[in-house]
Amino acid sequence: MSIRDGDFIDELRSTENSRIGLYVLLLAGIVFYLFPVETAVMTMFKTESAFARTLPFAPPGADGFTLEALSTAWNTLRPGLLNSLLMAIPATIMSALLGSLTAYGLTTISWRGQVGVVVLIIAGIFIPYQAVLVPLAQFWFQVFPGLVEGFVNTLFGFITGGSWQYPSRNGYVQLLQLSVTHAAYGIPICTLLFRSYYQSISEEMIEAARLDGASAFSIYRNIILPLSLPMFAVTLIYQFTQVYNDLLFALVLINEPASQVATQRLAALTGGVIQSFNTTMAGAIVAALPTLLVYIVFGEQFAKGVAGE
Repeated sequence: MSIRDGDFIDELRSTENSRIGLYVLLLAGIVFYLFPVETAVMTMFKTESAFARTLPFAPPGADGFTLEALSTAWNTLRPGLLNSLLMAIPATIMSALLGSLTAYGLTTISWRGQVGVVVLIIAGIFIPYQAVLVPLAQFWFQVFPGLVEGFVNTLFGFITGGSWQYPSRNGYVQLLQLSVTHAAYGIPICTLLFRSYYQSISEEMIEAARLDGASAFSIYRNIILPLSLPMFAVTLIYQFTQVYNDLLFALVLINEPASQVATQRLAALTGGVIQSFNTTMAGAIVAALPTLLVYIVFGEQFAKGVAGE
């Protein structure tokens, strides 16, 4: 065997050792990341007595297995899951679409004051939600109902002949208010993500479309929008996760028990003097299923969007 062959074998062994080390590191990371999930799943199927006498991550025995906690959590969270989906899906789509349109106008179209608008949008990302809770509640329950009532009375007063009251206590109206609120607060971050993505799009392609007589809306619909699918996946996953998991705005804007979202019902499920850990873990797993499904459906596009492809 020649010296060159020996060097090649040593290099090959070094590569194999590096690959094995990488796999071991990745496996350790996966175990570390999924260990809490495995603990939650094992606890979900345990009785109270089995949880007390076994380790949290250990599987339940034949006498300690039960589906009662899962059934209780599902029956408690099922109305909240539906309300969360009714609220989160429109808010996610609205914020992603408006963020895309805003980023398109701030990236490919030049106009005076563009930089100032970008600065204001970026500043909107850093406004803490706690700072707007009081004016937000006053707007939805005092200012907005008065504006709507005055508008309806002005236009349709001659038809109804009486006063019209804004249904601020109606549960579906409160879900709509919560959805619009999340959409509005999601536009800045969606705009920033889309703007960074659109800056990588070829300007020559857009300029060629303009020379062919395409309007700004036509360029967006036929060129920008098809190229934006990976970034739409990123913003949809991110925004849906943020909106669905929110509890702060829901506690402020939702006061009808029948209209409570999943996070509110989950918080009520975990409350009390005596903690039922198996029911709590079951509720956490059930509440996480919609976001997990979104990641599974849009996972491939999400990876492309993060990579900038």
